[in-house]
Amino acid sequence: MSDEKAVWRSEFPVAWAEDDLVTRRAFTRSLAGLSCASFAATAAVAARQAGAPDRAAWPSLALPEADGLAVGTSRVFDYPEPGHPCLLIRTGADSYAAYAQRCTHLGCPVIYRPRSRDLQCPCHEGYFSVADGRVLAGPPPRPLPRVELVRREGVLTAIGVRP
Repeated sequence: MSDEKAVWRSEFPVAWAEDDLVTRRAFTRSLAGLSCASFAATAAVAARQAGAPDRAAWPSLALPEADGLAVGTSRVFDYPEPGHPCLLIRTGADSYAAYAQRCTHLGCPVIYRPRSRDLQCPCHEGYFSVADGRVLAGPPPRPLPRVELVRREGVLTAIGVRP
């Protein structure tokens, strides 16, 4: 028994009399500080989201190659700026749908599956509707952001993104 005590004491050499490194008051103070920092970070993220550009601030992007897409096929394009991939899908002779290509779960790229006519995130088996971007199955918490499309002078044009 004394051998086991000696091993324990060698692995944990702090004497209880000297165990005053962190008081309850200091621990509580650090928890309060951590809580305030967490609140400030959450408020900053919320303020950034609230400051999202309004509809008038979105750039227009002509998609002249859209008419060359066959029905049931898709194409990737960047909108509203480079590095923000979106997926353009030709759903019918005169109908198109476009969505942000990043999954709302963890940001993996979403792909169009023509056979099942849905969008799939292959990382975690998330599925979205082509009609409106809503979640059909899997872990994604929100629908895909939809890119608003209009025809201007015969050319399909992206004019904004709806969350």
